Amino acid sequence: MVNITPASKQIKIFIAGSEGMVGSALVRQLREAGYRNLLCTSRSDLDLTEQVQTVDFFDRERPDVVVLAAAKVGGILANSGSRADFIYENLMIESNVIHSAFRTNVKKLICLGSSCIYPRMATQPIKEEYLLLGPLEPTNEPYAIAKIAGIKLCESYYQQYDCNFFSVMPTNLYGPNDNFNPETSHVIPALIGKLHAATHNGEDVVRLWGTGTPRREFLYVDDLGEAIVFLMENCDAIDFYENGVSHINIGTGVDIEIRRLALMISEMIGFTGRIEFDSSMPDGTHRKLLDVSRIHALGWRHSMPLAEGLRKTYDWFLNTLDSRSLDFK
Repeated sequence: MVNITPASKQIKIFIAGSEGMVGSALVRQLREAGYRNLLCTSRSDLDLTEQVQTVDFFDRERPDVVVLAAAKVGGILANSGSRADFIYENLMIESNVIHSAFRTNVKKLICLGSSCIYPRMATQPIKEEYLLLGPLEPTNEPYAIAKIAGIKLCESYYQQYDCNFFSVMPTNLYGPNDNFNPETSHVIPALIGKLHAATHNGEDVVRLWGTGTPRREFLYVDDLGEAIVFLMENCDAIDFYENGVSHINIGTGVDIEIRRLALMISEMIGFTGRIEFDSSMPDGTHRKLLDVSRIHALGWRHSMPLAEGLRKTYDWFLNTLDSRSLDFK
């Protein structure tokens, strides 16, 4: 295996999905750490679901390191309504990138998964070894299966070809460059959008999906970027596989009830109306708290408190988007 060290700042790093929330955060953290030879592409330049385009890109650029952050993502509504799109596009991206990395002798590949890979009723907090021990959450099962396939692709290329490929499983993410589209967003941007619009429009009531009782763990996206740089510099695939796992959890180790999260965001924005929950709509998994003891033992911990991260995210929303023109339902 070839370990990437802080001294090797000239290595060529391909960030697949560099325009997304995770990819852009990773670019920020890599540049802050002194890396300058970064390969960043847009989907209009490189469609990773297309095999020929992906193969040609790898043959031409020959990156040393790949971070696979490209994915089709969305919340409960998007996952439920576009199940075929979610499994197909994510499978194609993973297959094309991971196989191309193998063909061109990439020194290290880090594949990003999601905490939704774990069983719906997994014991809390969720350890890495709980993978495939029970049924998945039905509302995002196609996406989860695609992400599990990515883990197993990395594992299989390591086992058969000794490729230095491994996966990381971040918890629920939020932060700058998040998706605030009300049809496809995750919980924090959805809450920010709804409560901002209600405040701007002078509404008295905001209605939210579900009961408000599920608990979720949230990680500021720049903390994830920092964790990936840490793992890139300090770990190889063998560090995980020899310990009986093929991936590592990344999170805070702390969760919060959705009802309480909604109140935090409403207070931050200044919404003075009433929040109502529609219990006829799905909650998703009741609790998803990751066991982060492995990454803590390696020496990394998150640094962004939730309240501060929410404020930074809202500031980005106000400064970046024409938020008053968005039609939040």
